[in-house]
Amino acid sequence: MSARPVPASPDLASPDAGFRLEARGISAGYDRKPIIEELSLGIEPGKITALVGPNACGKSTLLKSVARLLPVAAGSVLLEGQDIHDLSTREVAQRLGILPQSPVAPESISVGDLVWRGRHPHRRFGQRRTATDDEVIADALLATGTAELIDRPVDQLSGGQRQRVWIALALAQDTPTLLLDEPTTYLDIAHQIEVMDLLADLNEQAGKTIVLVSHDLNQAALYASTIVAMRDGRIVRQGTPEEVLTEETVAEVFGLDCLVVPHPRSERPQIFPLGRRIPT
Repeated sequence: MSARPVPASPDLASPDAGFRLEARGISAGYDRKPIIEELSLGIEPGKITALVGPNACGKSTLLKSVARLLPVAAGSVLLEGQDIHDLSTREVAQRLGILPQSPVAPESISVGDLVWRGRHPHRRFGQRRTATDDEVIADALLATGTAELIDRPVDQLSGGQRQRVWIALALAQDTPTLLLDEPTTYLDIAHQIEVMDLLADLNEQAGKTIVLVSHDLNQAALYASTIVAMRDGRIVRQGTPEEVLTEETVAEVFGLDCLVVPHPRSERPQIFPLGRRIPT
């Protein structure tokens, strides 16, 4: 995937705190079973926020709730100061780009046609495809290294190729905020780093606010400004990587003994698990 410049549990404050996206005391779950309850979280604009925690701790439920993909049973979600449920689907899609955990493409759709769907929130009914649409789509394909796949059916791609195409779709939506549920799933280590570098470029050069769910604590530490550590549907700790990714917090959240040391170049914390076969 080729590099390319990018076009240009805390007590939370009131909306004047400047949060682009904010959950206020939300409760949500599935089949009447609550996963998160009375949870509050403010997403700082222009930053990368990583949600981390063990399986079934509520990370994806929280992301779906603030994206309006999952209804909340209580509380409210504010998008740029407005209740997200008061906004039209088109308005939400113009402000939030969403990559769910297991997206499903229509059968036999080509890569080009799928990524083109990311432009739909910006078009009026019956409006033809514009030069701007073509430029944004081309940039998204190039940025994710999928331009050569444009005519291929999505269902004939490898898992890693499909994941990069879905990221291209999210980029083509061209929103100020991106919500990504495990964006490096199915990718080998080289493509994982290229995707994370791309997200960092989007954040730094285009000012995009990015919220991602991650199972890789070391990648989260290297790329995120804010880490939100969750367990059992609640936020255990929130702050900078240095504040959150301590040996004590990793033990509390994951039940894992580990060694935390500074990265030799970035000084960000890096986690080394201490299993039974590692001498203490």
